[in-house]
Amino acid sequence: MDAAQPLVDLAPITRMMLFGIVIALGPLLWIGLKHRSASPAQRLRVLTLVTLFLTFDLVLFGAFTRLTDSGLGCPDWPGCYGAASPIGAHADISAAQSAMPTGPVTFSKAWIEMIHRYLATGVGVLIIVLAVGSWIERRRIHVHWVWPVVTLVWVCLQGAFGALTVTMKLFPAIVTMHLLGGLVLLALLRAQSVAYRLGEPGSPGPVALSPAQRWALVGAFALLWLQIALGGWVSTNYAVLACREFPTCQGSWWPPMNLREGFTLWRELGSNRVGEAITFPALTAIHYVHRLMAYAVFALLLALAWALWRVPGMARFARVLLALCAWQFFTGLSNVVLDWPLLAAVSHTGGAAALVIAFTGALASSRAQVSR
Repeated sequence: MDAAQPLVDLAPITRMMLFGIVIALGPLLWIGLKHRSASPAQRLRVLTLVTLFLTFDLVLFGAFTRLTDSGLGCPDWPGCYGAASPIGAHADISAAQSAMPTGPVTFSKAWIEMIHRYLATGVGVLIIVLAVGSWIERRRIHVHWVWPVVTLVWVCLQGAFGALTVTMKLFPAIVTMHLLGGLVLLALLRAQSVAYRLGEPGSPGPVALSPAQRWALVGAFALLWLQIALGGWVSTNYAVLACREFPTCQGSWWPPMNLREGFTLWRELGSNRVGEAITFPALTAIHYVHRLMAYAVFALLLALAWALWRVPGMARFARVLLALCAWQFFTGLSNVVLDWPLLAAVSHTGGAAALVIAFTGALASSRAQVSR
């Protein structure tokens, strides 16, 4: 039955958009009623923050979808066996579940996958409203309309990667890029929310940092992205349990690893570059490189928090950074010693997303001092 099912079915796209509009209507009505007397810039800032919050939820639910093996709960896109919901695909899902009760297609996995798509569509509708509103109010707000449009283009690319994760059967490189793309979307929205705040009358303006502090902030953020990419590679290759103890791995400080096989990027899930089953040393390499990099990034973030603690306007960021470092350490450790509990794994992704939001806010609200 799957062989006759088209991988990309555009028939239910209109109904999917209706789901997205319904989801988006709630936040839009709340903003319109609660902030009806606010300025256009203030309403757009609130809309950006609400969209940021829902996008954060979307990233978490995407992690939940991946970690529950629900990414192929509906093996076509954008609908489910050509229907807009698992209800309309009842017969197809029943047949797939009967043939393989613990397989990729079950009713629970289909609902998880489709709820993720509904939420993504709702976020897309909010970003469309944000881009249109910014264009209409472009002469009265301080944020350039280009950034909301860039965000709209980016969310469309995210939708394309979401389709590819299904049509390419959870190809690890595609799934990892889809995760990173969601975090880039968070960064874009956070930067816009800061720009709206700085553009409000009476805003104190950006925080002045020394060139060294500014470069330290930029460098730490760059290394954080690398660490998140490594973490995504661990998750999309299901390599978390390659090391089940801490701080050693398989009873050794340097376990048997196959770095070349583990970091061959363009290959199918569970396979190496020649199509054979990926070896355990390759999975160990994926896990252990992420862990070793975490030590360096953790030390750098602690040093950055210490350096910015007494800088006026940056103390809050320093406290948040310390809290998120502790969160990431304990959730990451729980993934190993507790055999990858679902709550800890989703929480670890949430911590990474929160770090991206915090760093973007710190960078967007600060500037390097100009020496005279």
